[in-house]
Amino acid sequence: MRHVVTDADTAAVVGSGDVPVLATPRLIAWLEAATVRAAAPFTEPGQTTVGTEVRIQHVRATPVGGRVEVSAEPAASVTGGRLTFAVRAVDGSGQLVASGEIDRAVVDRQRFLARTPHPAADR
Repeated sequence: MRHVVTDADTAAVVGSGDVPVLATPRLIAWLEAATVRAAAPFTEPGQTTVGTEVRIQHVRATPVGGRVEVSAEPAASVTGGRLTFAVRAVDGSGQLVASGEIDRAVVDRQRFLARTPHPAADR
């Protein structure tokens, strides 16, 4: 998945810093989206995956206008419905921007949603 960093993607706008470079939370969202796509072959009808843990090292700043390509590859086999993905982000010059692992759990979509609190119940 390829992305171009916009003003809306910066640490200054997201609130994770005060500089106009790619925000770590935005980068993590892009990496998680890559894991959602990579997890699809491991799910059956009625199932989905949910993120459970993120271990990322963001090692290089990317300015507005910079390109970032993110990827996710299974790092291990499915173990009890748990998936671990090795994730990477590289910039347009091929330099490493971030790497790490993201874990996802395979869940039954309806059961998961049934256990999820609804905002109206919190009032």
